[in-house]
Amino acid sequence: MGIAFGIVGLFCAGLVVLLQASYRKDRSFSDYAVGGRSYGAWLQSMSFLNSWWPGGILLSLTGMALGSGVVAFYMPIYSLLTVLLMYLMARRVWLWGAANDLKTQADLLRLRYDSTALAVTSSVISVLSIMPWLVLGFKGLGAMFSALSMGRLTPGQSVACGVALILVRQVWTIRMGMRGLVISDMYQGIVAYVGGTALILGLIAWMAGQGLSPSHLPAHMLRVPGVGGDGGGPLTLFSMILTGTLGGWCWPPIFVRLYTADSVRSMLRAGVFSAPLSMLFSMALVVMGLMAAALPGLHGEADMAWFEVARLAAGPVGLGLAGTVMLAATMGGVDAIIQAMGTQVANDIVGAGRTLPYRTSILTAKGTMVVATALAAGIACLPIAHLSMLALLSYQGIIQVAVAQYGGLFWRRGTATAGIAGMVAGFATAILLETFFHGAAAHVGGLSSGVIGLAVNAATYVALSLLAPHPVAETRRVARLFAGADTSRRDTAPPIALAQGDAA
Repeated sequence: MGIAFGIVGLFCAGLVVLLQASYRKDRSFSDYAVGGRSYGAWLQSMSFLNSWWPGGILLSLTGMALGSGVVAFYMPIYSLLTVLLMYLMARRVWLWGAANDLKTQADLLRLRYDSTALAVTSSVISVLSIMPWLVLGFKGLGAMFSALSMGRLTPGQSVACGVALILVRQVWTIRMGMRGLVISDMYQGIVAYVGGTALILGLIAWMAGQGLSPSHLPAHMLRVPGVGGDGGGPLTLFSMILTGTLGGWCWPPIFVRLYTADSVRSMLRAGVFSAPLSMLFSMALVVMGLMAAALPGLHGEADMAWFEVARLAAGPVGLGLAGTVMLAATMGGVDAIIQAMGTQVANDIVGAGRTLPYRTSILTAKGTMVVATALAAGIACLPIAHLSMLALLSYQGIIQVAVAQYGGLFWRRGTATAGIAGMVAGFATAILLETFFHGAAAHVGGLSSGVIGLAVNAATYVALSLLAPHPVAETRRVARLFAGADTSRRDTAPPIALAQGDAA
């Protein structure tokens, strides 16, 4: 235990030193919320990875590969498609953000549609959807403490230790805002995704040396849902990949990363840097899970295979390294969620279309962070059996933001009324299918409740936009907004700032 916890402790000490050394007082709420839009490609890439691959993925993706087989490769595939999607939306998102001091996803919708109601609706859906993932982050740390203590800590004690560790970490998140997140993401990202990938490849080499190979997998682990009559429907895999791809940039902690870049060029270069590392990390993790399927005794607790393989390969040193990688990844995900929730509540719900005084914005954001952390910590300590299902349900809900978001970026005729109606209709459809009509979605070719809700959402959005189009003044405002971004040849913010409601 001393060796395992000692390795994790060294990582934590290095993080504290880095955060203390890099602290400086924020000059404005924009500085606090998006770090002054001042970060280059390497910081951006690590910031994206630290938000995209939280520590829990080391448990869940390995466990999915071990238990279900090659279907787990769907996650690396949609992760790559998400990076490609960033290339399509990056220019307008960043240029509109820099020119109009946008801080959140809801800010973008407010600007594009000139609608506070749409912005508040999306923000409320976002806050509700990301809370379960915050709780799962705490529970993942509980699994880490249980593994590092070699079973000496009870489940309740393990979760309490994980919560206590993150609560201490939140001192810097609340104090420093986005600046602290981006700086720590670089440190955590190197440990989690560079060091983590090296550790995974080392564990794969160790298992290969033990004679284990994915070529020995049973036939049922080589099938994917909906193919060859193996469960689900013909659109099951398509539905899984589509949900992940579109939903990736709907999560506020991910989306806000687009605003922290110092230029469009840095955003695009960050995609070039992060895509291959993301693919190598996630593909290697799936291969490790597939190989671990041949190890005896792991199928009973598939989600703990990450720690168990490390322990078998290198004893307490392996456990300590596995725990450090997981903690580094978890901190980034948890911190991003907490910071995004604070910024959204202050900027989009309490602020709701008006500029709050700097002190009020900061106090509201920090107060929300404290409340969200305490609430999630309390829930995490409870024995909740179906929290993972709630998290999956939240994914079906969050993708309903996609229609108004992507439609607003790529289609000028989309209206605010259509965006609100579509979002509400899609969200309600997904929730109803998952709760009152659970299992009904499986009869629609294998589509998930979220994708069916997305279809309802898109149909509502397009129909209302065509039947009740923009008035002339709004059409001109939107045309100016698009023209400003499309004609700008600069990486830095062009002079396209439009006050909401300005139809001049």
